Amino acid sequence: MEHITLLLAIVIVTALVFDFTNGFHDTANAMATTISTGALKPKTAVAMSAVLNLVGAFLSVEVAKTISGGLINEQGIQTEVIFAALVGAILWNLFTWLLGLPSSSSHALFGGLIGATLMSVGTSGVNGGVVITKVLIPALAAPVVAGLAALLATRLTYRIGRRTDDKATAKGYRAGQIASAGLVSLAHGTNDAQKTMGVITLALVTGGVLSPGSNPPLWVIVSAGMAIALGTYLGGWRIIRTMGSGLTDLRPQQGFAAQTSAATVILASSHLGFSLSTTQSCSGAVMGAGLGRKGGVVRWSTATRMFVAWCLTLPAAGLVAAGAEFLTGQGTWGIAVVAVLLVAFSAAIWLASRRRPVDHTNVTPGETGTDGTGPDSGIPEPADVVTTAVAAVSPPPVTAGTAAQDLSTTIQAPAGPAGEPARTASV
Repeated sequence: MEHITLLLAIVIVTALVFDFTNGFHDTANAMATTISTGALKPKTAVAMSAVLNLVGAFLSVEVAKTISGGLINEQGIQTEVIFAALVGAILWNLFTWLLGLPSSSSHALFGGLIGATLMSVGTSGVNGGVVITKVLIPALAAPVVAGLAALLATRLTYRIGRRTDDKATAKGYRAGQIASAGLVSLAHGTNDAQKTMGVITLALVTGGVLSPGSNPPLWVIVSAGMAIALGTYLGGWRIIRTMGSGLTDLRPQQGFAAQTSAATVILASSHLGFSLSTTQSCSGAVMGAGLGRKGGVVRWSTATRMFVAWCLTLPAAGLVAAGAEFLTGQGTWGIAVVAVLLVAFSAAIWLASRRRPVDHTNVTPGETGTDGTGPDSGIPEPADVVTTAVAAVSPPPVTAGTAAQDLSTTIQAPAGPAGEPARTASV
């Protein structure tokens, strides 16, 4: 570490800041369903997830190799490029966290790397084959595979327990949820912490500290694991609310099926070196579990906004990173300007989040937060400018004659198992 320059040190710190945002942004992947079904208290859930994220960081380095030696060509890449890439990823993470949208931290990082590299050296710096096979294809396949697996697992679970009382089996399924949530947390640490390890390793290679193709040093593994664990412990309560109760209403059976399916997909991808999005895998599994129960509800308006965020992640983070790379390429003053802008925008987003705080006291339905608002508090939460802008991606209401009709059409769903009353599904 004696050859680390000031710029390289700044890049390493920025990478760990991204890892921290990745932790609180993706906490919902593992713990949203566990919290929403009451299997664990919110603070207990995030503490457990933090510990297992740290453990998972030490289990593999395959994904880190994909980042550090596969996605972009190391030759000709300057350290400033990685700094610009991280700026794009961090700002997108914070922006989507403010909106409570479970977008992909992984794709924000990939988009940042691709955008900054294209601005710096052009298309020759990006390995298109790796982008397609290990980023884009897994991005499309992961939510579909996890969703189908969760749907089938949920239906199988209800079929097996169709002659039992839901209340009698709920305790067992909640215990299963705790175990499966731990598995998701372990998988998240194995997959996502490695991405920061790969970025830091790439920075060390471009700075001449490591030779190309090197594995992450131990201090990189430890620091990345600690950063993502700390971020996880603080909890991304806004996204936990969306994943836990904003997307669908889950029962313990569904939560267990969703988490087990997502963990299986994530661990398999980590073993193969596929750097997929844990957010997309878990979101797909939650939707699959919602559809798997007869009478289950999936809120497609929320899902649509989430899909739009997924599609925008790569290009949006890439554009921000490309702009940051243009400035950093101007010299020392450009790097200083980018650093100041990163701090300023991050502070502005945090201040905006304080207008409508979400924490462990109001993350689940029926609880009122310290600001007096909450899902069931009876006090409406004001819509800020950003939320209104994102809501605009949903189709406008349809007018028929005199009054505008809401887009939600209520469809009577078949009766659930064991005499469960019929539910309605909004589409």
